[in-house]
Amino acid sequence: MLRKQFFIFGAFILLFTSNAAAQQPALFRRADAPLNDRVNDLLHTLTLSEKISLLGYNSPAIDRLQIPAYNWWNEALHGIARGGEATVYPQAIGLSATFNAPLAREVANTISTEARAKYNLAVQQHRHVQYMGLNFWTPNINIFRDPRWGRGQETYGEDPYLTATMAGAFVQGLQGDVPGALKTAACAKHFAVHSGPEADRHSFNAIIDEKDLRETYLYAFKKLVDGKVESIMCAYNRVNSQPCCTGNTLLQDILRHEWKFGGQVVTDCWALDDIWLRHKAIPTREEVAAAAVKAGVNLDCANILQDDVMKAIDKGWLTSANVDSALSATLRTRIKLGLLDAPAASPYSAYGADSVNNSYHARLAREAARESMVLLKNDGVLPLTADKYASMLVTGSNSASLEALMGNYHGVSGDMVTFAAGLAKAAGPGMAMQYDQGCDFTDTLHFGGIWASQNCDVTVAVIGLTPLLEGEEGDAFLSSSGGDKNTLSLPRSQILFMKKLREAHKKPIIAVITAGSAVDVSAIAPYADAVILAWYPGEQGGNALADIIFGKYSPAGRLPVTFYQSLQDLPDYKDYSMKNRTYRYFKGKAAYPFGYGLSYTKFDYAWHTAPAKEYRSKDIIRVSVAVKNTGDFDGDEVVQAYITYPNMERMPVKELKAFRRVHVSKGGEEIVELELPAAELQKWDLQQHAWKLYKGTYKINIGKSSESFLLSQEFKVK
Repeated sequence: MLRKQFFIFGAFILLFTSNAAAQQPALFRRADAPLNDRVNDLLHTLTLSEKISLLGYNSPAIDRLQIPAYNWWNEALHGIARGGEATVYPQAIGLSATFNAPLAREVANTISTEARAKYNLAVQQHRHVQYMGLNFWTPNINIFRDPRWGRGQETYGEDPYLTATMAGAFVQGLQGDVPGALKTAACAKHFAVHSGPEADRHSFNAIIDEKDLRETYLYAFKKLVDGKVESIMCAYNRVNSQPCCTGNTLLQDILRHEWKFGGQVVTDCWALDDIWLRHKAIPTREEVAAAAVKAGVNLDCANILQDDVMKAIDKGWLTSANVDSALSATLRTRIKLGLLDAPAASPYSAYGADSVNNSYHARLAREAARESMVLLKNDGVLPLTADKYASMLVTGSNSASLEALMGNYHGVSGDMVTFAAGLAKAAGPGMAMQYDQGCDFTDTLHFGGIWASQNCDVTVAVIGLTPLLEGEEGDAFLSSSGGDKNTLSLPRSQILFMKKLREAHKKPIIAVITAGSAVDVSAIAPYADAVILAWYPGEQGGNALADIIFGKYSPAGRLPVTFYQSLQDLPDYKDYSMKNRTYRYFKGKAAYPFGYGLSYTKFDYAWHTAPAKEYRSKDIIRVSVAVKNTGDFDGDEVVQAYITYPNMERMPVKELKAFRRVHVSKGGEEIVELELPAAELQKWDLQQHAWKLYKGTYKINIGKSSESFLLSQEFKVK
């Protein structure tokens, strides 16, 4: 009897244990379990073929584990791109022109909110498609070293510090602030030394010495790695003959070993194919697959890893342990995004259609657009006084253009406000406003709007470039040089049109230039009373321009790139040396210097706290400046701090090391505090192959641009 009872009791315990085990989710699905334990559990659960299938961007479903398909190819350069309705913010170069890192962070925060909402809506409909995921291959933090590069519009400009600061804030906004979790996953690209030429990007070999590599091309990447960016994208090109996606110098020696990066490395799309097809650095696909995995690539934006890793294993070039190592970073990212958790467990599960392109996001897009616009010239005509002008002509090839608003890698909004529409709305029904395209990009004989301009009190001519003329290889299909520019000139038709307008009358003409790069403004400046650089300002570009023209907002955008007088002032496009490039090393006279931008008001500076006389390597250099608005308008000022170095070989001419955008009311004063670690003044020692803080006399210069210093003081570093 006792035996029977024991048997029944044992069976009960076994049944209870079995039921409990059946109800307990797999460890990899338990949100309360440690991240590495979840990753390891999933690695032990997946078969080798399943693991290999997850090494490509188009990752299939693992049906037996109820893991849905996931497409990693996703973009959000200045709003969710290519994924349907989304808020379209100013192109990255324009966002950088705001010199406002908190604004960049909030823009990215709203982008990640829209991403969560769109993902929720897609999953509810069992859609797991491209451009609807929760990771983004952004930001582009390559240095815009040469104005010919068509993709420069995607960057934060020519300065490593500005790039690192603005892009770092953007990454924080995308990834959120929940410890151990990701709102969305950001990706810093293209690693590294990648900024044209577009036509040769799949076979180009960038030759660079260690000093320029470290101080210029890798600076922002290091800062974003320190800031815990989730992913890094390796570039198409070679650097010093090593392909970026298989070379050990970048991916192993620097990224993994020196910087201790533990996130995901993804290839640029079909970059692995370039290695054997175009670089011809490795002879076969299977050998490329093996080299990429061993170099630390985790995800392939193509299909070489999915197709050829098993072949490499069969030939003894890889092991299953190599596959586990490659896949683990990608699984960590998926888990941190909550992709293996129940949807209801996400803190963002309630986001829906009302989180996409809503009124707050539209207001933020308008704020970002008007903060980005740079006033280059003003003979006193701006801002327009409403009761002084009864009629206006809005004209020019880009005045009603959606392309000129969007930039490349853009989303689509149902609320795109063209320049013509924004000005018409702001002028109101009491002003007689006309619209005429006036010119196009090519015709140099026929122009419209001249008679209308003669009969209107003021003319606004919106000209410039579009992403059809400058951009990525293939996308900028009107570019005659593979997406790049071979001139700084505006289209000749636009220059002639501006000249015709000026010859027709002496009434005010306001020129608005759209572009993602430096252009020759001098060709049209004599024919305009004011010139505004609008970049590619996003969906609210028309409203933002109207706010500036009609005086609702005092412009304070600043140039994140140098505007050169001629391409003849620059070295060969394919030369990646920084000698005579960007404001940091250029010794000529710029047309408009880095950091330049006019305002409707005036500001005076005075030291509030001047720098100390001496600093050591571990010190923080702290200064504060009293900024007083002595003009007639409320407005923003961008206070910029530049360092000049001891007179040593290959030191920068000057270098931005702190900035802050501040709003100051008319007649008011604000104290602007700036700080920079003395360690930020280190430079790369080519003999020691290490960073070194050189002793000597430095100078901190506070001003309105890289060529307009109002306060300067020397200090010593000991």
